[in-house]
Amino acid sequence: MRQQKLTVIAAVLLCMVGVAHAAEGSPEVDTGTTAWMLTSTALVLLMIPGLAMFYGGLVRTKNVLGTMMHSFAAMAVVGVLWMVCGYSMAFGPNILGGWFGWNPDYFLLKGIDTTITDAGIPEYVFAMFQGKFAIITPALIAGAFAERVKFRGYCIFIALWSLIVYNPLCHWVWASDGFLFEKGAIDFAGGTVIHISAGAAALVAAFYLGPRRGYPKTAMHPNNLVMTLMGAGLLWVGWFGFNAGSSVESGLKTAQALTVTQVAAASGALSWMMLEGLLHKKVTTLGFVSGVLAGLVAITPAAGDVLPWGALVLGMVASVLCYFAIEMKNKLGYDDTLDVFGIHGIAALWGAIGLVFFLRPGAGSGSFFGQLWVQTEGALVSLAYSGIMTFVLIVFVDKVFGFRLSEADEKAGMDHSLHSERGFGMLNLNS
Repeated sequence: MRQQKLTVIAAVLLCMVGVAHAAEGSPEVDTGTTAWMLTSTALVLLMIPGLAMFYGGLVRTKNVLGTMMHSFAAMAVVGVLWMVCGYSMAFGPNILGGWFGWNPDYFLLKGIDTTITDAGIPEYVFAMFQGKFAIITPALIAGAFAERVKFRGYCIFIALWSLIVYNPLCHWVWASDGFLFEKGAIDFAGGTVIHISAGAAALVAAFYLGPRRGYPKTAMHPNNLVMTLMGAGLLWVGWFGFNAGSSVESGLKTAQALTVTQVAAASGALSWMMLEGLLHKKVTTLGFVSGVLAGLVAITPAAGDVLPWGALVLGMVASVLCYFAIEMKNKLGYDDTLDVFGIHGIAALWGAIGLVFFLRPGAGSGSFFGQLWVQTEGALVSLAYSGIMTFVLIVFVDKVFGFRLSEADEKAGMDHSLHSERGFGMLNLNS
């Protein structure tokens, strides 16, 4: 009997040790962090219909549905690609000399069904959060060539761009073995990965495809600035998930990122209003939302590493830089329709490099000049890689599938010629 009792006790102890080892080897789900990351994922997804409204209100009536479809189509095209191979390319271990990553377990997300990350969240949540970033980036580019591209060509372009441009950039900056990550480049929520790359692509696309027919001699007024204002509001709200969610925690860093996001957005808006008031004696709604976006873009790479006063300056300077970048575009005459480079490209370049001047104590991984060089290097790499590869991809798509609308289809408008629909029941299709 005593021998049996000892055997039972030994078995229980062995089970307890096994459970302890299992608990030590497998992180438990942190329900608070998981809840916040689920919320952040939804907020970033909200930004995509917000972007559709923002862009859709700025084009002419005959192109409103076609323009909004650019954002929604990205949700479908890139959403599928990210599940199939994008997550693996972005966050898998280095292959091909570190050009991108690859992990067979990430292919079709088949190997992460029960995986919990070190942050205490199911890996599914992290994968879906990052997937929303992958979706919105090519959707941003569409603003540069709004009103003049074929829907099929656009879908093929964003699929290729996501695979060949976005995924490698994401790997270089955010994967643990990415070369810019190892250098200590700071990009908290995507200034380099998302906004600089989208801005560079937008500039190349605008020059290659050429201006809208009639631009700039023909007046091309926004069809619905009310919708643009509402879209900008959704973007502002969603940006809290964009930036604060990039902390991948629910704690101090989250609060810091959320606070500076609000400060920079408000600072950018106020700065643009002051500029318009001083220079034109009137403040426009379009100027206000442009300032909001300039501030939000500028703080994106810096959100986890600067103090609120730094966010104030980053947003204010970004607004001024973007204002004059758009003025310069108007003088040069190229048709970046919705000012993707003028706002996203310029503000992100400033934010990625300018953050060095406002880092909180302990942030960064080296000396001031060392960090400044790393930030500059990261920005230039993103600018050059995205610009060059975008040119190659646009030429390929244009020559093989067709990208630019015919003159007749462009005059009729994308809604009618591409989708056989009308966004509004209005008679004047040329407005």
